[in-house]
This record gives sequence, C-alpha cells and structure tokens, in this order.
Amino acid sequence: MIRILGIEDVAIFKAIRLEALLTEPAAFASSVEDWEALSDDEWRTRLADGPIFAAFKGNDPIGIMGLSRQRASKIAHRATLIMVYVRGSERAGGHARELLNATVAFARKSGIRQLELAVSAENTSARRFYEREGFHEVGRSGGFIHDSREIDDVIMVRRINDHENVGLHR
Repeated sequence: MIRILGIEDVAIFKAIRLEALLTEPAAFASSVEDWEALSDDEWRTRLADGPIFAAFKGNDPIGIMGLSRQRASKIAHRATLIMVYVRGSERAGGHARELLNATVAFARKSGIRQLELAVSAENTSARRFYEREGFHEVGRSGGFIHDSREIDDVIMVRRINDHENVGLHR
C-alpha cells in the first residue's frame, strides 16, 4: 500500500527516513546525524513541505519517496524526487515502481510537467530503474562527499505531460 504521509505520521516518517540514512549512507547527501538532530517541529515542517509518499507492508513502512516542487512561478511545472528509498529486503518487489507511479499521478494532477532527480553515479541499479521508468541523464555534478571521497550525482529528467515519450522539448 502507498499513501501520502500527514503531519500525524511524523513517527513513521522519522523511522523510515532514519533507516534509509543508516542503511544507505552513500546514497544520500544528508547524514543520519543531520536528521537525528532535528526537533519534532522540524520533522513536521519537512513533512508539510511537500508530499512524502510511503510504501507499507502491513503497518510497517518499507519505502519512501518525496516530491519537492519548484516555487518560482516560471519553473513551478518542475519538481524533484527526493529521499527515495526502499528497504533492501523489499527491493525487486515492485515497491519503487508503486511509489513512483503514485508520485507521478500526484504530480500530474498538480500541474507538474517535469520530474528531476539526482542519483549517485555509483548506484547503477537505481540508475537502471530510473531509465526503465523513462528518465534520461542530462548531466552530472560534483554530488557530495562521503567517507572523504567525492561521489558524482547523475542528474536525470522525465517529462510527465502528454509528450513525455517524445523527448525533452523546450
């Protein structure tokens, strides 16, 4: 089951986000220490900032995907996928696709036309997943530093309007 987390779900959000940062530290720009230091009010603020989708197995959260919409009016048709994680034991079970499908449906209804993301250049399975789901690499950046080494980010984009299958057009 996939659902958007509400303010009342701060404990669920906290549990799955900290799990993600603990188990996959090289996949995220944030560290678990960054998030452990947050007050409960800051956790609620981050929940309220944009939709955060969670995948559940029973009552247990097993995945998360956030959507951060651009705020400037001329680029408000763009949003970035953030905090993407599926528990290792649940991967290859279709949960990432379900999270993405729910996020895309929400984005379309909200007038978003383009999804963007940054994924570690070292995370080949995630990159392949995004490519299968219609994302295209548009560049690379210096990413972040983990364990004293720089890990590049691969910047990927997917159009989600009626013309999404004909490439990127401006």
